[in-house]
Order: sequence, then structure tokens, then C-alpha cells
Amino acid sequence: MDTTAYANHLTILKEELVCALGCTEPIAVAFAAALAQGALPCRAEKLSVVCSGNIIKNVKSVTVPNSDGMRGIEAAATLGCVGGDPTRVLEVLQAVTPDDITHTNTLLKQGFCEVELAEGVPNLYVRIQAEGKGHTSVACLVERHTNVTELSLDGAPVEVAGFGAGVSNCNDTNAASAERAALSLSSIWDFAHEVICSDIEELINNQIERNRAISHEGLKNSWGANIGSTLLASRPHDISCRARAAAAAGSDARMSGCPMPVVINCGSGNQGITCSQPVVEYAAELGADHEKLIRAVAMSDLVAVHVKHYIGELSAFCGAVSAACGAGAAITYLRGGSLAQFEATVVNTLANVGGIVCDGAKPSCAAKVSASVDAAILGCDMALSDHNFKAGDGLVGENAEETIRSMGYVGRVGMHPTDVEILNIMIGKTDVNAHV
Repeated sequence: MDTTAYANHLTILKEELVCALGCTEPIAVAFAAALAQGALPCRAEKLSVVCSGNIIKNVKSVTVPNSDGMRGIEAAATLGCVGGDPTRVLEVLQAVTPDDITHTNTLLKQGFCEVELAEGVPNLYVRIQAEGKGHTSVACLVERHTNVTELSLDGAPVEVAGFGAGVSNCNDTNAASAERAALSLSSIWDFAHEVICSDIEELINNQIERNRAISHEGLKNSWGANIGSTLLASRPHDISCRARAAAAAGSDARMSGCPMPVVINCGSGNQGITCSQPVVEYAAELGADHEKLIRAVAMSDLVAVHVKHYIGELSAFCGAVSAACGAGAAITYLRGGSLAQFEATVVNTLANVGGIVCDGAKPSCAAKVSASVDAAILGCDMALSDHNFKAGDGLVGENAEETIRSMGYVGRVGMHPTDVEILNIMIGKTDVNAHV
């Protein structure tokens, strides 16, 4: 692998694997609100939130962390404005106090925050306007959860805690400077085998440890629908079941407001957990050394990024599928598979569960994580036995890359009308009973 490609793969990992507290969509809303408040010379008297349908979909049903159980865009924005620290970026609500929660509840009852759906904008779009004592500030995020494209006071660019208007400096996580289109399964395979372990060890160790912690929390205590603990209780000695449970349990806790940070991938904590925890479980089962585990998780992360690149940041295509493709491919590597079997695992997974719909962030995401990881493990078993889906089987292309692009097109373009209808049902614009 040449030095340019090596550096690109390494930069992608550094851009993607960052810490976030809670579901990234409400956190992005809280982050923008904290920035808007920081730009004002006084306390905000009113907030106006304009955001894309996908943001509304992914914030509607998920619990905002450190909020004492609050849900929704109004709660996320108001809490971010009242108690958020924008310098902590996707951990903006880490230092929220009980007084902040009380004040937020009071403001919500007073109609402090208004929300409007934005039309004709990118799938990830949040624009928050804060008003107070005759001043107006604006913070806008576009396409990535930390990509600050506007930060202004009374129409003039300002800086808040080092964040400038149109300037990307959120821990280097907001602007996608690396070239994701240059990724391929073969380049990821080469990188994982050739990478100098010290270049990624701290980054991947952080992902493993943080995501393991929230997974353990999800298994130990009652969160959401308890998918992880239910799985583990059913077949505790089955490695495939343990792998599914480890990923699902992290999602159980995260979707229900657990105040523990996770390391995200593709802008999602669920995807960061799914990329890492099944791989950790298999590495332990197989007795793989720590260096091989580090390489495998990096491989999983990059495969997920590669598959997700063609789908887009937010869509009607469940991101757990792309993350599970990464986990399954990395498990194939841990089990001694070849490059061809590594690629076949991705194809087998997409041919099985490609197209699971995303109907927003909520407790049932953990079940979708489990189903996706289950399909990836089956895909791995098939690949290692050389029993694979063939070109022409549905959307399976002539090779793995063509299959990834085809499935990406379905997620990005083909499922766009589905995304619109899901949102219409969720916000009550469509009466499904009238169409029976």
C-alpha cells in the first residue's frame, strides 16, 4: 500500500472514531443550540429550530442523555441551550446539572422552543436561531453532526470557544477531509494487514473500552427492551449469540438515555458499537492476540465506512447493516479467511438484510443491530464454506464492489420515497388506516 492510501485510511479512522454521549442526532441538536447560546451576549429568550426530516425521525423517540428521561427536538435543543458546553462537541450534555434539567422543563412548558421541518436540504441539517434582548444568533450544522457551516450574531460571523462561522474545528471530526470514495475492500484488507499497530492502537483501544463499558451496562441493568440480556440468557455459551448480545446491549442502553459516552462510526454510536463488540467477542473466543484484535476492529470500521459512503449519512436504510458488514468481514479475518472470503461475507450480508428500514432512533434499534449481526455471522459462515450468493441473485453484482454500489443506490435513491412516507407516518401527516 502506498503512503497516500495509507494516510487516507488512517485519517478516515481518526475522523470517524470520536466520542459521543447518547444518540448523535439529539446530541447534534443540543450542540447547535449550545453554540447559538454561546454566540449571544445574554441568555436566550427563544429558540427556533429548523431541521431535516431525518433529524426529526431520529430524535422523536430516543431519550436525550442526562435529561431525566426527556425526548424530542425541543428537549434536546433547550437542554443544550441551558446546560450544554459546546467545547465538548458530541459530549455537549456531559456536565448538565439537575438545575439545568429543572429549568429546561420549565422552559418547555412555556413554549420556549419552536421546531419546523426544512424542505430541500441535506438529510442531516440543523439550523438553530436563538433570540435575546434584541439580538439574534444562528448556528447551523450540515451533512455531518459537527460540521458547523454558520455561526453568527446579528448576521455577522462570530467565534464561540474557538468555533468560527464556516470554520471546521470540532476536534477535526466535522469536515470529511479524507477521501472515502478511494476506499475498497481490497485496500481495507491491505491496510489492516500492513498498518503499524501503534498508529491506530490508542484510537481502537478507546473504541473497544468505551463501547464495551456501555455494552456491559446494557447487559447488567434494564434498558429499553433488554434485547442484549434476553439474547444472552437464551444461549450464553453460543459465541454467535454472545456477539449479537454484546452489540445489542450497547444499543439498549444508548437508545434509552444511558449517560455513558461511546465511540461512534459513520456518525452513529450504534454503528460504532456494532463494528467493535461482536469482533471483540470473537477475538476472545478464538484466542486472538491484542494486535490481531486491533487490526480486526480497524478493518470492521473501515468496511462500515465504505459501505455507508454510498448510502449517505442519514437515510431510510438502517445503518446497522453497514456496520454489521464490517463486523462480519472482520470475524472472517479472525477466523483465517482469505481476501475473497472477506469480500464474500460483505456480499452475503447485504444480500440478506440489505434494505432494513430506519424508522428513527428508539429501543427497537437494538433488535435491528442483533438481526444485522446475525446475518453477518451467517454471511461469514457461508463464505468460509464457499457457499455464497452469486451475481444475479437480486442485487448481487459481478463483484463485491458492484454489490456495495448497487445497495448504496437503493438506500440513497430508491428508498428516498420510503423515507418520506416513514416521516409522514411518524409526524401524523399520513393516516395509515385510511389506506387499508
